[in-house]
Amino acid sequence: MDSASSPVVEAFRATLDLFQTGIDLMRQNLRRRHPEAAEEDVERLLHEWLIHRPGAESRRLSGRPADVSTRFA
Repeated sequence: MDSASSPVVEAFRATLDLFQTGIDLMRQNLRRRHPEAAEEDVERLLHEWLIHRPGAESRRLSGRPADVSTRFA
């Protein structure tokens, strides 16, 4: 099996894709909330949200914990 197509690599790629989708959705949400904002203002708001979203201060996310050591075993 080629390591570039292993299940772990594919899962990581999917995770990054989902993260990017979430960023894109939040950017659209911010544009709707602030229709008068310039593009750089939307990007600043997005950056602030990434830093200060719930759970960011402790670098934890809400949701259930997962044991990744057994997930891909």
